[in-house]
Order: sequence, then structure tokens, then C-alpha cells
Amino acid sequence: MKKLLSLPAFLLITANLIAQPTTREMNLINWLEFAEFVPEQINTVLLPVGTLEPHGVIPNGSDNLAPEAMAIELAEELNAMIAPTLNYGVTGSLKAYPGAFAISEDSYRMFVGDIIRGMSQNKFKNIIILNGHGGPQTSILQDVALGLSEELRVRILVINWWSVASEDTFEVFGENGGHAGNNETAYVQAIVPDHIHPEWYSGPEMTTPYPSGSTWSAYPFPSSIGLYEAGQGFPTFDEKQSMDYFLAVNERVGNLIKDVIAKWDLAGLYLD
Repeated sequence: MKKLLSLPAFLLITANLIAQPTTREMNLINWLEFAEFVPEQINTVLLPVGTLEPHGVIPNGSDNLAPEAMAIELAEELNAMIAPTLNYGVTGSLKAYPGAFAISEDSYRMFVGDIIRGMSQNKFKNIIILNGHGGPQTSILQDVALGLSEELRVRILVINWWSVASEDTFEVFGENGGHAGNNETAYVQAIVPDHIHPEWYSGPEMTTPYPSGSTWSAYPFPSSIGLYEAGQGFPTFDEKQSMDYFLAVNERVGNLIKDVIAKWDLAGLYLD
């Protein structure tokens, strides 16, 4: 006959199975608790990265705020830790605007590489980079991830959230978006509504559609709101759209991460 566990023993085992850290944020957890959970119970880490640059009438740090909020929303569902946000990035044609900061491509490449090496040394197996900033930064992150994944035998996923959420942009707004346009403004409005200033938005003259191909280029870019398509993507500042978009984006990004990790596991990649 199979021996049954006593109720206290059963409850203890159950509690251990569902144990949660007191915080998912690596900034806040202490080393003793970290060692209890990583890597035996938690082997995924979320790294938000962005930059400081103008975004129309929303915060200069929107590229940091969006992936950071995304990480906070998704960490428990993904059973992941959250690394401190890398707030400085490779700001390109907008770095002349007040409040912008720019890191050189070489410095950024080395710094991101060292962060990933540190995550590997801390025994994380899945490193998820939530990127909030476009331009050359996207290709740098992809290049670094490609090289270090093989070298360190870790799995690295780089997500440019605004591109992943393109379908949600059309679903919520019925049109394309833009840098500091309807989509990014909505997501950030859901995070920090008190720091959104529609009263400073004077209208379409504050926007410029991005050039098609090599038709033209301007440095600095003439507007801090860049539209993916002419006549589309103007900020709406609508509270309901903001929350609808925030929830839709988080769900899509979370599902992508879960799907990629599941397929890594199914293929048995870098499990040793």
C-alpha cells in the first residue's frame, strides 16, 4: 500500500513548490535570498534597455519606462527576475535635443556584453532583453546576443516591443504608429499618466513622417515625434486606448517569451 503523507508534510511540500521570492527585482533582493531561488527555481532574467531622448510631450525616458514596466508586469508570470534597467543607449538623430544622452556604439556593445556575461555567471539560462529604443541599438543588441549565446551557452531573446506589438497598434488605433506617436504615447500614459502633457502638443506640425528608403535624411531629425506613415500615428492621449494598448502589448510580449522558451526547452538547447 502506498504510504500517505501527513497533512503537515503535504502542506510543507506544497508551500515549497509554490514559494515565491519577496521581490523579483535584483535591485531589491539580497544575496542570500537570491541564492535560494537562482538558478534552481528561477533561471530566467528580464533586462530592460532603452535610452534618454525626446518623445514629443511624454517623458524623455519613455524608452526606459516602457520595457521596465513590461518587465514588472510579466516577471511573475514568466517566473523571472528583473535586472536593473540600462537607462543609457545609442541615441542617434535626436541626441541634439535638450535632455538627451548618447553612448558610443563601441562602449554600448562592450557594456551590454559585460552585463550578459554577468547574468551567465549568476547562472541564468534564459536572458530576455526588452528593448525600448530603435536605430543602431537594435542591431548592436542582436549582434552581441548572437555571439555571446554560443560562447556562454545561454539562450538570449532580444525583443523590440513596438515592432512585436505592431498588430496591436493597428487593432487599438486603426492605423500605424510612430516614435512618440499614438502607440508609444499610449503605453507610457498607462504607466505614468501624471507625466503626459497633451496641453503642450500643438498638433501635426510637431510630427514628421520618417523618410522612405534613402529619399532624404536630416541631422538632427526635425521632429521628436516620428511617424511610420504620413498622416498616421498622431498621439491620441485617450485613457481607454492607453490601457487597452498596455494590456494587449504585455500579453503579446509575454506570450512570445513563453513560446520561445518552450521551444528552446523542446529542442534541448543549452540545458546543461
